[in-house]
Amino acid sequence: MSNIVKRLLVPALILIAVAIGGRAQARDTQTIVVAGGCFWCVESDFESVRGVSDVVSGYAGGTSANPTYENHSGYIEAVRITYDADQISTTDLLGLFFRSIDPTDAGGQFCDRGESYTTAVFVSNSSQRSAAEAAKASAQAALGRQIVTPIRSNPNFRNAEAYHQNYYRGSNIVLTRRGPKRQSEAYKFYRDACGRDARVIQLWGSDAPFAHH
Repeated sequence: MSNIVKRLLVPALILIAVAIGGRAQARDTQTIVVAGGCFWCVESDFESVRGVSDVVSGYAGGTSANPTYENHSGYIEAVRITYDADQISTTDLLGLFFRSIDPTDAGGQFCDRGESYTTAVFVSNSSQRSAAEAAKASAQAALGRQIVTPIRSNPNFRNAEAYHQNYYRGSNIVLTRRGPKRQSEAYKFYRDACGRDARVIQLWGSDAPFAHH
């Protein structure tokens, strides 16, 4: 290769690399917090969604500094979802969320009752609020029933303990009502026994996005 060609080629390659790098950095990475009952189940559902890069189980909506699983009064179980809004819009992501829960139930979710298991969408800006309102209105029109899931601000999200993260695919042996089970098997047993998928299918039918779990 001649020196002239090299002098022309190298700057061109640099420009291409910069352009590719610029596109890679231009991803619209966002986070949003949602509460849909047991955080194990919501984490499991949304880790399978294209465009979602991370889901963390935790507690949201309270004021104390260090909530724990044993003491998180004022908080509800929630997950923080990190996603690429260029691959899945906030409205579409929340459309999946509403169709993965029972948004008509103000007292908890499925077999889990009480404030800790109530539903919510926590937004951090006006754009997310608009998307949440649009997704809620669309879900309500599709369901034909009143949706009681509130749209809230200031999640004050706190990570749950390490043993709750990715619980649904853990390999530790845990004790259940049916005796010792591998953690992933215990999760499936809990989800089935709690009636989550059965109720979601009853409400949403073929529109239920995660009912095969």
